[in-house]
Amino acid sequence: MSERLLNADAGAAVGVPVGNCGRGVHAGRPLSPGAAAGDDIYRLIREEIQPHFAELRRCRSTPELLNDPVYRRLEPAIRTALDTPELGDFSRDRAPARARYRVVAWNLERGIELDGQLEALRSHPYLRAADVLLLTETDVGMARSRNRAVAQEIAREIGLHYAFVPCYLNLSKGSGVEYHAAGENELGLHGNAVLSRYPLRDVRAIFLKNGIDKMKGREKRLGRQAAVAAEVEFPNYSLTAVCSHLDANSSQRHRAHQMREILDGLRSAGPVVLGGDWNTTTYNSSDPAHAIAGFWLRVFMGVDNVINNHYLHPYRWFEKDLFGSLEQSGFDYRACNLIGERTGGYDAACAKTRQNLGEWVPDWCFAFMRWALRNHGGRCPIKIDWFATRGLRAESPVVIHELREACAVPLSDHDPIGVEVMADCRLKVDD
Repeated sequence: MSERLLNADAGAAVGVPVGNCGRGVHAGRPLSPGAAAGDDIYRLIREEIQPHFAELRRCRSTPELLNDPVYRRLEPAIRTALDTPELGDFSRDRAPARARYRVVAWNLERGIELDGQLEALRSHPYLRAADVLLLTETDVGMARSRNRAVAQEIAREIGLHYAFVPCYLNLSKGSGVEYHAAGENELGLHGNAVLSRYPLRDVRAIFLKNGIDKMKGREKRLGRQAAVAAEVEFPNYSLTAVCSHLDANSSQRHRAHQMREILDGLRSAGPVVLGGDWNTTTYNSSDPAHAIAGFWLRVFMGVDNVINNHYLHPYRWFEKDLFGSLEQSGFDYRACNLIGERTGGYDAACAKTRQNLGEWVPDWCFAFMRWALRNHGGRCPIKIDWFATRGLRAESPVVIHELREACAVPLSDHDPIGVEVMADCRLKVDD
C-alpha cells in the first residue's frame, strides 16, 4: 500500500461513479448517501492528518517516511485523502449541441492569481467560449493561493461540472517565493481538474510514478502526479477528456514513461483529447548536476539553434520518445497545436524565477544564463503545453500570450492553449 501511494503502479487508475454533486468513493467503498466527498476529505485532513504534519516533515526521504510510525498509522487516512476525486455540478442551464467544441488547457500556477484568472475565463473573447477546461496546478487550502479551492471556485463562478483529483498533500507552503505566503495551509491539497459545460461521467485518476523523491529538500509532499480522465457527454456524442501534468523535476525518459502510463491507463477506444503541461523542456531536471550539464551542452550546440529547433520543437530530438509514444498509440499532436509557438519561458532577470530556481541550482548559474541569452534580452521561449487527439478531427489551435506577457502581473507562468474538436458530422446540430 505504501509504495502504491507514494510511487504509483504504472497506469494505476481509480474510477469514480458520478452521481449527485460531490459524491465519490472512500477507500473502495461508497460514501454514505448524500455525503460530499470534498467535505469528508477536508474533515479527514483537518482532524486526523494535519495535526501530525510537523512530525512527518522531519522525515528526510521517502524510505524514512515509510518506516516512520506516525506515517504508518496515518497511511490509510492519507491514502483516502489522495485517492478520492472531488466531483461537483454547478451548471445552471443545459448547454446546447454544437458542431464543434472548444477545449482549453491551462496551467494555473497553483491559482495564485485566481481573481484575474476568473475574470479572464469570464470575459476573454476566446476563453469565455470554452466548453471544456483542462486545468493543471490547482490548489485546495494552500496559503500561497489564499486557501481557496481553485477548481471548485472556478466551476461555481462560471457554472460548470468539475472533477478535481488531488496529487499531493503538501506538508509545507511550497517552494521558492511560496514559503513567504501569508498565513498557513488550511488543507495542503494540490492537483489537476477537468471542468465542463456538459456532464462528466466515469471520472478516474491515472496515477504516475514520481520523478524524484518528494520528501527530500524543503518542499515536502505526500503523493504523486495524477492525470484526470473523464467522459464528457455532449448532446451529440461523447469523448474522453484527459488533463495531464508531467513531472518538471524529471528526465526526458521519465516524462516519456509517464506519458505511456497515461496512455496505458485509458479505457476507452473512442475519441480522446489529451492536454496539459507536459514539461517538455528538453532537460533532464532530475537533479541540478544533470540540468547544469544539459545547459552547457545546449550552449555548445548554439543558443539560437537550440531555441529555434529544440526548445520550441522538443519532439525533434530531446523528447522524441514521449511524442513517439503518442503516435504509436494513434494520437496526433501536430494538427491540434501551434507547432513552434511558445507557451512559456525563462527570464533570467525575473526575481521570482531566480528565487524559485535558486533553491535548486547554485546562484552562479544565473550569470551564465544571462550571458547565454544576451542576444535574446535574457529571455528564453519554451513550448511545454500540448494537446494530442485520437479518433476525432481537431482544428484551429491557439496560444494566448497576452495573459502572461502583456500583464503587469502575469496571470500564470504558462499561456492557455486551445483547440476546436469536431462533433460527429452525421448528426444535425445547431452551431
